[in-house]
Amino acid sequence: MHQPAASIEAAPQQSAAALPFAALILGNVALAFGPWFVRAADVGPVAAGFWRLALGVPVLLAIVIATEGNPLRHAKGLGGLILLLAGIAFAADLASWHVGILHTTLANATLFGNSATLMYPIWGFLVARAWPTRQQGVALGLAAVGAGLLLGRSYSLSPEHLLGDLLCLFAGVLYTGYIILMARARGAMTPLPALALSSAAGILPLLLFAVALGERIWPHNWGVVIGFALVSQVLGQGLMIYALGHLSPLVVGIALLSQPVVAGAVGWIVYDERLGVPDFIGAILVAIALVLVRRGSAPPGQVATTADGAKP
Repeated sequence: MHQPAASIEAAPQQSAAALPFAALILGNVALAFGPWFVRAADVGPVAAGFWRLALGVPVLLAIVIATEGNPLRHAKGLGGLILLLAGIAFAADLASWHVGILHTTLANATLFGNSATLMYPIWGFLVARAWPTRQQGVALGLAAVGAGLLLGRSYSLSPEHLLGDLLCLFAGVLYTGYIILMARARGAMTPLPALALSSAAGILPLLLFAVALGERIWPHNWGVVIGFALVSQVLGQGLMIYALGHLSPLVVGIALLSQPVVAGAVGWIVYDERLGVPDFIGAILVAIALVLVRRGSAPPGQVATTADGAKP
């Protein structure tokens, strides 16, 4: 018997989407282990960010040179300024996020660190000078209530948790600036060279931040910082950027919700960070908000920019 034409066409489409979806899930899982690497490293939290870039960038550049040639070829039109500013914003984001990780739960650090997924659409509203749709307004309201529950829960447990949440939330603001700049860069460059060059621009600022804070820079346990660079910067961020060019923002938005879940599971198993009912309710509200705010942000199949990305 002959298969219907529709079935024959659907099979290749499903097969073509399987690899990006697998990359998306694996990338999110890899990124969710970032906070654990920061805690496990025997250097300061900002110094851990420095090693994440210092060890990860050479690998990224090697991949770019092997696949696309000279990474500076497409950066000339940008004048280097956009990538430099993006690198500084990325460095400040990592510095704030990594310090916050040490003062709150892994789940909250991951959730608030990815708050740019809500802040970026707000920036879009301001630039376009247009009111959000009803669905987007509901999403922002749910996010505000969910964040309030999580922050209130953190304060009731310990003021140090609140400090950590606020630092991670501030990191989300900085990351919003980073993805705005990266969206500009994406207009002239493909994703991987843009990621590699902007990451390279953040190495020196992170080192200076770490020195200014008096942190320990040189690690004794190289395995942790090497693993951090390869898992978070190369594997996690690399797979995410690959997947973003093949999947709709809705699929990406739902998959992003796996990061706080994985990070929460790691925190529960390794650090006995047990979550209460307000934590679950707050996380669910923010999760629903993320899905709603992603829906309709771009048609399925449209190539996404780094603005649709997760925490780097």
